[in-house]
Amino acid sequence: MNRTPSPDLKRGSVLWLTTTALFTAMNVILSMSVFSIPVPGGHLYFCDAVINTAAILLDPLAAFIVGGVGSFLGDFFFYPAPMFVSLVTHGLQAAAVSYLSRRLLRNRPVLGSGLAVTAGSLIMVIGYTLGRAYVYSTPEYAVLKLPFEVLQAAFGAAVSMFLLYSMRLRTAFARMLAR
Repeated sequence: MNRTPSPDLKRGSVLWLTTTALFTAMNVILSMSVFSIPVPGGHLYFCDAVINTAAILLDPLAAFIVGGVGSFLGDFFFYPAPMFVSLVTHGLQAAAVSYLSRRLLRNRPVLGSGLAVTAGSLIMVIGYTLGRAYVYSTPEYAVLKLPFEVLQAAFGAAVSMFLLYSMRLRTAFARMLAR
């Protein structure tokens, strides 16, 4: 598969700001409990799909804003206890996915992006497991939530890869930027 040229948005441009803000707003909205599945000890959220999608399309700074700041704001508005855990964990997840998807296997972007979202998923699962143990002062709660964190990360990775490559969102985004 030939690599689709993927020009980056110019940082600070109106298009960069607007695209970053749109993905950030989507992340905040998906942080609402209304758009989640109740599980033992909390909810299963769909924000990882937006975070991974944005991270592959945007530069690492924009990805950090979408993942970290978007998750922080979502928690701040709807459930503030883990908001700093979300800022750090989802921010690092998004920045790592963005950076790695641009560097790994440049001639095989699907595989490179797949490895990047896998690394990002590991960051998210480990970060939230440690963060929950700290915030709630109980490792048992973190262990209870672990399978759901893995499920959330896997679902987010799969949906983002499907949207970007099977539905050709990445190609459409690159074409839009090339104009």
